[in-house]
Amino acid sequence: MADRVRTYPGTRKPTPHQGHRKRNCVKVLERLSAYLDDELSGEICQEIRAHLGDCPNCEIFLDSLRQTVRLCQHRPSPSLSEKDRAALRREILKAAATV
Repeated sequence: MADRVRTYPGTRKPTPHQGHRKRNCVKVLERLSAYLDDELSGEICQEIRAHLGDCPNCEIFLDSLRQTVRLCQHRPSPSLSEKDRAALRREILKAAATV
């Protein structure tokens, strides 16, 4: 069961790495969040798009990440207790003082 990959309607199954090294995938996966947030240079975005065109596994992961972001955006933020809010405020102020 551990070697089975869950797929959802409209998604593809991952395939073995073909034509590139797994290390390239790791490099792309490390940057996908910044890629989705438009935080990367055009050159790096072009490299990622080229990799995604050649790598169905990374494309599947990107689709999953996009779906996760959409789901999280539609969820309300959890409310904090007064104690947690005060602790968070202290941590923020402490971090700001070290900058």
